[in-house]
Amino acid sequence: MKWSLLSLLASTALAATPAQWRSQSIYFLLTDRFARDDGSTTASCNTEDRKYCGGTWQGIIDQLDYIQGMGFTAIWITPVTAQLTEDTEYGDAYHGYWQQDIYSLNENYGTADDLKALADALHERDMYLMVDVVANHMGYAGAGDSVDYSVFNPFNSQDYFHSYCPIEDYDDQTQSEECWLGDNSVSLPDLDTTKSEVQDIWYDWVGGLVSNYSIDGLRIDTVKHVQKDFWPGYNDAAGVYCIGEILDGDASYTCPYQEVMDGVLNYPIYYPLLNAFKSTSGSISDLYNMINTVKSDCPDSTLMGTFIENHDNPRFASYTDDISQAKNVAAFTILADGIPIIYAGQEQHYAGGEDPANREATWLGKYNTDSELYKLIAASNAIRNHAISTDEKYVNYQNYPIYQDKSTLGMRKGYDGAQVITVLSNQGSSGSSYTLSLDNTGFSSGDKVTEIYTCTALTVDSDGKVPVPMDGGAPRVLFPTEKLSGSGLCSGSD
Repeated sequence: MKWSLLSLLASTALAATPAQWRSQSIYFLLTDRFARDDGSTTASCNTEDRKYCGGTWQGIIDQLDYIQGMGFTAIWITPVTAQLTEDTEYGDAYHGYWQQDIYSLNENYGTADDLKALADALHERDMYLMVDVVANHMGYAGAGDSVDYSVFNPFNSQDYFHSYCPIEDYDDQTQSEECWLGDNSVSLPDLDTTKSEVQDIWYDWVGGLVSNYSIDGLRIDTVKHVQKDFWPGYNDAAGVYCIGEILDGDASYTCPYQEVMDGVLNYPIYYPLLNAFKSTSGSISDLYNMINTVKSDCPDSTLMGTFIENHDNPRFASYTDDISQAKNVAAFTILADGIPIIYAGQEQHYAGGEDPANREATWLGKYNTDSELYKLIAASNAIRNHAISTDEKYVNYQNYPIYQDKSTLGMRKGYDGAQVITVLSNQGSSGSSYTLSLDNTGFSSGDKVTEIYTCTALTVDSDGKVPVPMDGGAPRVLFPTEKLSGSGLCSGSD
């Protein structure tokens, strides 16, 4: 089966451009773990079992109020293709990264009509749908040297694949691209994406996927395991914004991939962000420096995906249960450069460690809209969305650090008159109460400024410095008071 030509032609009308994605804020979820058709908030889901837990596309539709209530404008869902069906040593393919038939959907999540209904429901709310895709590999329940290639559609012979060899040195680029991920329990047969027939299939498929299901953007898995010259054609065929996963914190390695696709996940920022706030002795200066490195060395920091949690890395709260630290990293994620990505459960302070512990069922948090992090994320997205509506150039303005000390980082994003100033602290919940005299904000003496988390009114002093009230290690965000109208934040600004 191939997608129809009519569907391919229709895709251009549905495409969301990189420029449009700059202003979005993404809520990332594992379809199987976010919401069930029956609306249960008690259905068991033992992450250690690695089994399907019952999340569906219809379940997502039913909980869009919960997502939109945090101010998100887009969701990213895990892969939709049909998976291997065996019960393996690593459980089921509930996550979606062990595909076998790229032309069929994963029936555990619902029907084609359900997926289309999800896109429609999002678009009715002026929200975007991002879907995860895998071009590097298929999935097989068995050893790499004994694969039955006939189980794959359409890649049903060994000719489509690299010869079997396990990756032994991930720093060897040739091995990373030509050898296989996985192991002898679940092997991930590596497609030879240098072959024109493989490229033609993928380019045709991705355009059809986007068109048939009205998809607005793609997150691409395991990008560094495919040769770079494959990606421009794939990105172009998709016709929508594509953001790639390159799981490497070296900016000089990760950022050049942005030359072959629209965006990349910001792993160069992830590691120093984690290290700065997972303890009260974390290095603020390393994060300060990496902000500048990414801004200057990456092709476009405003099209990268900023995050502190996902399904591949331990939850932030698995390093520290300090709620103030969690608030700081969430604030950074939303108010620094790039497209913010919050992982489902982060708003409920989930604390799962390595995979599979970090793939908890969101419904077990009962979709609590009163949690501290839910409310902080909502306020952070609200001020970001308001800053964008106040000045459309806000998203193109590159965030830069304006202050640092041993425990504090100050940042600015936005032009004069509509700038957002973010002050972060790693002192933790037991941090002291004091006033930080903050310079280089772009505000002038006498200007009225509002701290949006506490709704505290501030006046810039005669030296042009803002007296920022710090307490308990909590983040602070400043915005011109006269521009708050319409933001829904703080008294009198609805």
